[in-house]
Amino acid sequence: MLYHHDYELDTTRRDAPIRITARGRAVLANPMTNRATAFTVQERRYLGLVGLMPSGVTGLGNQVRRVYAQYQSAKTPFAKHNYLANLRDRNEILFYRLLADHIEEMMPIIYTPTIGEVIERFSLEYNRSRGVFLSIDRPEDVEQSLLDYGLARDDVDLIVFTDSEGILGIGDQGIGGIEIAIGKLSVYTAAAGLHPRRVIPVVIDVGTDNLGLLNSDLYLGERHARVRGERYDAFLDHVVQTASRLFPTAMLHWEDFGADNAHRLLEKYRHTHCTFNDDIQGTAAVALAAVLAGVNVTGMPLADHRIVIYGGGTAGIGIADLLRDTLIREGVSPEAAQAQFYVMGSKGLFVDDMSSLREFQVPYARTRDEVAGWERVSGGLVGMLGANGANGNGHAGNGNGANGTGANGIPNGVGVGAGAGAGAGAGNGNGTGRGGITLADVVHNVRPTILIGTSTAGGAFTKAIVTEMARYCERPIIMPLSNPTSRAEALPSDLVEWTEGRALIATGSPFEPVDHREVRHVIAQANNALIFPGLGLGVAACQATRVTDGMIAAAAEALAALVNTYRPGASLLPRISELRPVSAHVALAVAAAAAEEGVARRPLTDPVSDIYTRMWQPEYPPVEII
Repeated sequence: MLYHHDYELDTTRRDAPIRITARGRAVLANPMTNRATAFTVQERRYLGLVGLMPSGVTGLGNQVRRVYAQYQSAKTPFAKHNYLANLRDRNEILFYRLLADHIEEMMPIIYTPTIGEVIERFSLEYNRSRGVFLSIDRPEDVEQSLLDYGLARDDVDLIVFTDSEGILGIGDQGIGGIEIAIGKLSVYTAAAGLHPRRVIPVVIDVGTDNLGLLNSDLYLGERHARVRGERYDAFLDHVVQTASRLFPTAMLHWEDFGADNAHRLLEKYRHTHCTFNDDIQGTAAVALAAVLAGVNVTGMPLADHRIVIYGGGTAGIGIADLLRDTLIREGVSPEAAQAQFYVMGSKGLFVDDMSSLREFQVPYARTRDEVAGWERVSGGLVGMLGANGANGNGHAGNGNGANGTGANGIPNGVGVGAGAGAGAGAGNGNGTGRGGITLADVVHNVRPTILIGTSTAGGAFTKAIVTEMARYCERPIIMPLSNPTSRAEALPSDLVEWTEGRALIATGSPFEPVDHREVRHVIAQANNALIFPGLGLGVAACQATRVTDGMIAAAAEALAALVNTYRPGASLLPRISELRPVSAHVALAVAAAAAEEGVARRPLTDPVSDIYTRMWQPEYPPVEII
């Protein structure tokens, strides 16, 4: 039971009444008790609202029509986001009903990509606090800060933490990262029905290396460089231990931590606390689901596929790890499973004598002896790559073959250089440094059947590479997962054309269907929202003590099972508009896996009913006036 000075509410039941203690304008000021013109005449009398609003009584459906029209009148994505944020602060149920009714349209507004601009402008646009701000300079305030959010020990299902270092490809954004946590939790609620009063968004303020923020008079975070090392680790540990003690049934969700910390923190806590990293595990799970769906179409067992991961950063290695573990569960030896992967980074194919490899990347390095005899195609395929430079998405061929002209940049993927003959066109430097083994080299020698891009290098999967792949592979699985669209490794329309409609495609950004030779190809969007809301719901329903690899795999397998891939051109994944039923199916699988692995405090006794009753609906509950 949630006790607030304005109301009481059982947040574990979808049909629970709200018992309102407030009167008059206090009722309208609280976003959980306010239903504005939807209050009946009788309710208005009992609650002291007579004359405080127009006399007409309007149901939730008509309220949604009104606010949707107001939303549409906003001219820019940023303005639309601000409108929705203000609506949430006025009437939370109406906000979530609007969002649920238009989830596919509004997802890019409340979350990526619009949330990036919201984060960048947080201190400038600051209006109202929503969330918890934990400062490394005041560790003694961590417990009080979490308690002051107003939730009791058993009232929290989920806490989303960010330290804002790796925000959506725009890097360190300091205290503004609180908005990524708020946006993530909005999706959890809209998609899976986690009650908005059972979650907490938290930003861990350890300073920032963003000089623009530090030099702004309006910046609201700690004004010093980002703290790292032992002091950072000690503070993070203090936060984790305190949160887990105060809210022992809550899942701790890590969001947009920097690459150096994301894997390390996940590995440190995953075996002792109920933690989940969406950038690593969520991305991996939705990618695995798309791969499994594609594999079903090919008719070739996953164990027979050769897999190239182009962009071996946090997301890419997370995908590789989950695919490898899936192969092992299917009976492939660990050594043979590892050998199916070829992972590439900013200096080309990972090779064991590279000093730049991070610890989590090392297991995927090939031996130098293995690649020594490879045929290099720098004068062939790579030479052709440079021709794409003029459109801003090409490789830096420029007659230099494998060496490109400037592979020095992107942490998760490949460098950026000028495309051949196109001074203004930012092309992918695919040469990745003198002597690096390029994507063209890998495709030529490995003959991969699955190509996954997490590099943020727009246009990296060029016509030359894709047609080479399609030459020997009847149904190549190609997944340009980087977003936004400008950073996608290839466009679906090109992939369909270059493979004569044979490619099985999933993308990170949403794309319209592609028509080719009388077949409409529906492009799957590998959006993490297909996984993480259902995972969180499943964990909450069974009160799991851990998020295991088996639970992640179960989520992916449940998602893959929801699509019919045998219709020509069918999507490999469900649509975002289907998030509510998708999340319910994923939650069932996650809870079952948790019980099987012995990490469920409360195994589900009537799974469908248990999940259904935990899914909060954005509808006005019955009012009890006390």
